[in-house]
Amino acid sequence: MARQACVTKEPQALGLFERYLTVWVLLCIGAGIALGKLAPGMARALDGAAVTVGGAPVVSIPIAVCLFFMMYPIMVKIDFAEILRAGRNPRPLALTLVVNWAIKPFTMYAISLACLGGLFLAFIGPDAVDHLKMPLGLDLGVGERHGIGTVVLHEGSKALQVPLWRSYLAGCILLGIAPCTAMVLVWGYLARGSDGHTLMMVAVNSLTMLFLYGPLGGFLLGVGRLPVPWQALLLSISIYVALPLAAGYLSRRWIVAARGETWFRQRFLHLLTPVTITALLATLALLFSFKGEVILANPLTIVWIAIPLSIQTFLIFWLTYAAARWFKLSYRDAAPSAMIGASNHFEVAIATAVMLFGLSSGAALATVVGVLIEVPLMLLLVRICLRTQSWFPAAAAPGPGD
Repeated sequence: MARQACVTKEPQALGLFERYLTVWVLLCIGAGIALGKLAPGMARALDGAAVTVGGAPVVSIPIAVCLFFMMYPIMVKIDFAEILRAGRNPRPLALTLVVNWAIKPFTMYAISLACLGGLFLAFIGPDAVDHLKMPLGLDLGVGERHGIGTVVLHEGSKALQVPLWRSYLAGCILLGIAPCTAMVLVWGYLARGSDGHTLMMVAVNSLTMLFLYGPLGGFLLGVGRLPVPWQALLLSISIYVALPLAAGYLSRRWIVAARGETWFRQRFLHLLTPVTITALLATLALLFSFKGEVILANPLTIVWIAIPLSIQTFLIFWLTYAAARWFKLSYRDAAPSAMIGASNHFEVAIATAVMLFGLSSGAALATVVGVLIEVPLMLLLVRICLRTQSWFPAAAAPGPGD
């Protein structure tokens, strides 16, 4: 019997957006930096268009709109009725969940702490500071302390001043607890893995994130001695995961009922293909229009952040790949399992970093670096998988839906 898929759209080969994502990201970085130079007040004005709670800006409206359109195309593809039927083989599912949620967040924290707070601290600047958005619901006076931060006046409003490397660490933490982007569908397809398993894990990770992202993020940010804005953290999950998830579920049901499954798959999903990447690129242009001066002053910042993220990617990939071989999984399950763990759901990480710490924060910049290295690293891992298929037992011939 063919294995059922929990996301309706079957993965295709890399399209124009996906194939050259690194190029588009670099172009957006350049455009954002240029915009910041030519119109330095624009990013601040856009970031100032925000929903405030207790006098503190909580949701930047332009960023929220962009980030919703990052997430909605992913969520609308999920067919929740098929998740249980897709999980007939529990071993690859269990392996992926254990690696993603019990191992990956903590290895990301340890590697990033060792690199940013140790090996590269002298290059980042031990005395360099970052100014974060005041946590939601916190009303402290100038000079008071919160976690490792101190309340200061920055550009006319109160902000939380923290060591810059800890702000970068926060961004890495948010990436580490956000496994599996929808683009892993493409990586699994290119590696000739099981579409059913890959599609199922996209759905399962989206659901698991609703329950574990907030608690894990709060715990690890607290361990990193950064203030834990619990209310904002939970609000970010509600806005950037739960809201598009609900919108995707409801609109999917309505469209299928009104126009049919065939029209939904062949027409509607086709129209959504470039939406996520376009929204991501728009967000990046805004981010870099505000961070351009910092990057131009110290371009090696990107390198210091990229190194621990790259180490983490390869560590999780090889750990999962080796465990899959030890458990005697077929190659078609092993390859996507390893790449799902190695990949990051950077849309959620960017959204949460912007909401928690601000558009101009080092944490937001760190999540953007995750986007920058994602495509080249994952394409390299695809090549590794294809060259090592002989390490795994052959699987039975796939059915027409697998």
